[in-house]
Amino acid sequence: MQQDIQRLLQSTGRVIVGKDETILQTVIAMLCGGHVLLEDVPGVGKTQLAAALSKSVGGVFHRIQLTPDIMPSDITGYSVVNQQDGSLEYRPGAAICNFLLADEINRASPKVQSALLEIMEEHQISLDGQTHILPSPFMVIATQNPVETYGTYHLPEAQMDRFFMKISMGYPSMQEEIAILDRNGEQNPIHNITAPVISTQEIAALQEQVNAVQVSDQVRSYIISLVHATRESDMTTLGVSPRGSIACFKAVRASAFVHGRTFVTPDDVKELAVPVLSHRILLSAKGRNQLGSPEALVRQLLSSLPVPAGA
Repeated sequence: MQQDIQRLLQSTGRVIVGKDETILQTVIAMLCGGHVLLEDVPGVGKTQLAAALSKSVGGVFHRIQLTPDIMPSDITGYSVVNQQDGSLEYRPGAAICNFLLADEINRASPKVQSALLEIMEEHQISLDGQTHILPSPFMVIATQNPVETYGTYHLPEAQMDRFFMKISMGYPSMQEEIAILDRNGEQNPIHNITAPVISTQEIAALQEQVNAVQVSDQVRSYIISLVHATRESDMTTLGVSPRGSIACFKAVRASAFVHGRTFVTPDDVKELAVPVLSHRILLSAKGRNQLGSPEALVRQLLSSLPVPAGA
């Protein structure tokens, strides 16, 4: 099964240059059945990453460009009356897919953002007394630009907490950007992926295998100590929720799995704590002044907490 993961990473890497860690984190989130928020400036490849991953898996990929006039029914679908017998017929929305790219999610109205809550948490849509189960696997990859504020809506904490990870891609290096120019010289590099390298059924099987990875009591305590430190710090007004603890627990198992191990180490926690936990934290005024960002707080806590020995 490790060969399946490598093929998936290599296939996505045919489109995205020099962002191996970002691709790996996104795959880890997918193996955990989680959703990803890609927050970065325009033009660094956020949309391409989502498209490349979905094309490599072969799942159904839907993209919706979120704007203030988008309605919840555009995502969830809607019911229409059958003129012949008077029954309600469901018309699927954009969410009926394996991979939903919610482009510029912070431009959607609070009503639309609320419609995503049940979809992301329960993987289902409740409409007119009926429940519509989403395909498996199902993953939301949302993007937002942290620079622009005009015409945007703040994502509520409840929405942020439902994202498994928040990832920033960052600018490429000079060498990477030269490779990007070469790769984009003749055609969109998404065409470098000619066929899926793994099926949705195989992804579901991999997700089951991730659940078999062992996590020692020492590593569990390390995760909980980190989470509780975010709640007890005077640098925060809101620490990591139990949902964040669960997400970190799942993420480190998936990290161990993709690295070919059947057990988790503290290094897995250190590698994934920032993308998994930081977006669930609200800094206090003191924290904003001294640290500047939740990511800095998580890194500080990782450097100060004792690492379990022999784990």
